[in-house]
Amino acid sequence: MTVGAFSRIGVVGLGTMGAGIAEVLARGGLAVVGIEVDEDALERGRGNLESSTGRAVKRGRLTEDAQREILGRVAFSTDFADLGDCDLVIEAVPERLELKRKVFAELDRVCREDAVLATNTSSLSVTRIAVTTGRPAKIVGVHFFNPAPVMKLVEVIATVLTEPEAVTRVAALVEGLGKTPVTIGDRAGFVANRLLFGYLNQAAGMLESGHATRDDIDTAMKVGAGLPMGPFTLMDLIGLDTCVEVLDAIYAESRDRRHAASPALRELVTAGMLGRKTGRGFYSYDRSGAAEEAAAPEEGAPPAVGVVGVGPLADALAALCDRAGARVRDSAADLAGCDLVIEAAEDPGAARALLSAAAQAAKPGAVLAVTSVAGSVIEQAMATGRPADVVGLHLPDPAGALAEIAATVATGPDVADRAAALLGRLGLTAVRCRDRAGFIVDALRFPYLNDAAAMLGAGYADADSIDAAMTLGCGYPTGPIADLDRLGPARAVAVLRALHAETREPSLSPAPLLIEHATAGEPLR
Repeated sequence: MTVGAFSRIGVVGLGTMGAGIAEVLARGGLAVVGIEVDEDALERGRGNLESSTGRAVKRGRLTEDAQREILGRVAFSTDFADLGDCDLVIEAVPERLELKRKVFAELDRVCREDAVLATNTSSLSVTRIAVTTGRPAKIVGVHFFNPAPVMKLVEVIATVLTEPEAVTRVAALVEGLGKTPVTIGDRAGFVANRLLFGYLNQAAGMLESGHATRDDIDTAMKVGAGLPMGPFTLMDLIGLDTCVEVLDAIYAESRDRRHAASPALRELVTAGMLGRKTGRGFYSYDRSGAAEEAAAPEEGAPPAVGVVGVGPLADALAALCDRAGARVRDSAADLAGCDLVIEAAEDPGAARALLSAAAQAAKPGAVLAVTSVAGSVIEQAMATGRPADVVGLHLPDPAGALAEIAATVATGPDVADRAAALLGRLGLTAVRCRDRAGFIVDALRFPYLNDAAAMLGAGYADADSIDAAMTLGCGYPTGPIADLDRLGPARAVAVLRALHAETREPSLSPAPLLIEHATAGEPLR
């Protein structure tokens, strides 16, 4: 069978990724030659392929006859000379540049002159690999995502030396295999990893700084941002050593501190705590691979809640309280009986006046929650005359289930915990953090979205390709450009400017494309 003008394809390296690529090719009806360094590695590679297809049989996704046919299409060898008749060879060895260069030198020697050679690197320069061969025009990147049989995205990377025909043929192969190809230029991390690992690394830095706990950050990004898993769960799944390798490769090109691997990551890697594969990383895992579970939120009778202010947020809070069966009070005379008083004014100036009045009316020990924070929570808290009772409150989505609580240096020792318990009784999942711009969700989400806008503005990839990279390659429910249009460029610019003003970090300055669209009031698409 021929797919994309290729009928016989070699795969060098049969670890988890290489075996997965071999399976995808064999499932597509292609003859495959799998190469490993020695007989032991070859048997492990054969085992990887048999285990993966065996799981598919057990789950009813593959018949035993189909499994035998797939395995029968793969020839296993330790001799590179067996790749001599291949139309395409895909390298899938560990992510070390010198090792990949050594493999390509051997491929250049044994493969036909018209054969296309591809690297499955996830972050290294394809150009630096290509120039070590005598056929740089025939070298492409073809980045599958793990697990290769499941994930739909494949990034196809062309260097400035690659002939267009080679790229077209590989993209056609990918599409013929039922995958979605995204064709892009040679830039460290490409699209998906360039965007993903800046976010993951920032989360590690957030934990290291003490801004929020591991569990609260993971919970915030799952519940508040709608991601399939939190950053620490994901890093443990990827492997912390792999995270550092990818970040180092991207940082070597970008020199952006967002890509300088967090010391917390490096410390865990040095200690051999690499995530799930070693039983311990950011989390500890039992023999089944399950992480320890966080404690369940407290339950209780709905509290008496005061909501001061008018506007969409105030309406959303009132509706939330109503659904939970809580008593909602909004007049100064009624606030004396409230356990929780939430300021929800749209105008920051009005918010300060409302909060001061609420602080005078509320009973001692009532929690005062500030939502209109133009600067920091502490500024609002000090103006109340009772800063020990004040916390910041942020609902990333007013109709959603997450509440972020920010404690200031003046907040009483148990006030944030009481706020979390009260909000939990309203049906919200509460997480805690320090008094910093963006709380948790926006502080992690908008820099990632800013990176995507900068990538779009630079012309590296179009909006559809960027969104496809994150939805099909990383399992995100929506892509970053779609997210920016949903949340609004103006909101993105406002949050990023607050983050930049607080940190003076150049990468947090809004991308010119975002500013342009925010000024025009237009979406990015």
